[in-house]
Amino acid sequence: MNKHIATGAVAALLAVAIGAFGAHMLEERITAHELDIYRTGVQYHMFHALGILLIAALGDRLPSRKAALWAVRLLLIGIVLFSGSLYVLAVSGITILGAITPLGGVSFIAGWICLVFAGRTPKA
Repeated sequence: MNKHIATGAVAALLAVAIGAFGAHMLEERITAHELDIYRTGVQYHMFHALGILLIAALGDRLPSRKAALWAVRLLLIGIVLFSGSLYVLAVSGITILGAITPLGGVSFIAGWICLVFAGRTPKA
């Protein structure tokens, strides 16, 4: 789980950098609606980067390391699909990318479900 600390930290770092880019470079270049879409991507990006860090911090205390690993993977996939599609949609205006966003949302949900299972103690 130690490598997931680095994964979560890099994801959080990118959320801050991408958020700062949006705040300083895009505010004058895209519409208020597009900026809201971009900010939603940053918000979910950071929430789920912190989720990865939470899983890494819990690490060895979780009864199912396999489910914890899948939780990390799915949260990371969610960041790429959900937040990534919102970033590109906001900047490019390519609305078809909105079709990818729900797949990222499903990945987020599945990741949190995996964390539920990671924390369950197996029945004896």
